[in-house]
Amino acid sequence: MRYLMLIYGPQWDPSGASAEQMQAVMDEWTDFTADVLKRGVSDGGEALEPVATATTVRVRNGERLTTDGPFAETNEVLGGYYLLNCDNLDKAIEIAAQCPGARDGSIELRPITEFGDDYQKEVMERAGLAGS
Repeated sequence: MRYLMLIYGPQWDPSGASAEQMQAVMDEWTDFTADVLKRGVSDGGEALEPVATATTVRVRNGERLTTDGPFAETNEVLGGYYLLNCDNLDKAIEIAAQCPGARDGSIELRPITEFGDDYQKEVMERAGLAGS
């Protein structure tokens, strides 16, 4: 089963960090990423730019509304994600507990809905990409 592992934590300002502190943080995340790759459970993942770069889009009564920033005020911000492919939720929880972001933030695991091959085929046909 695939899980989206969303990493929430306090917004971090790296401008006050020394080069050594930045390297230590990057090493910790690089080690974690290498571990999930070695385990064969990573289908990808990325860090996100700071929350100040976010744009929220809504459509109300047919009108598109955009807002600078995240959709909600909160002390924790979405900092990144991994797409995990695990045998079960217990395995995903084990991996999430090892994520550096779990120590001072929270990790949300969300199962991915699998619509199946027929749905994927229909999407490709509608996109004009069938047989590609």
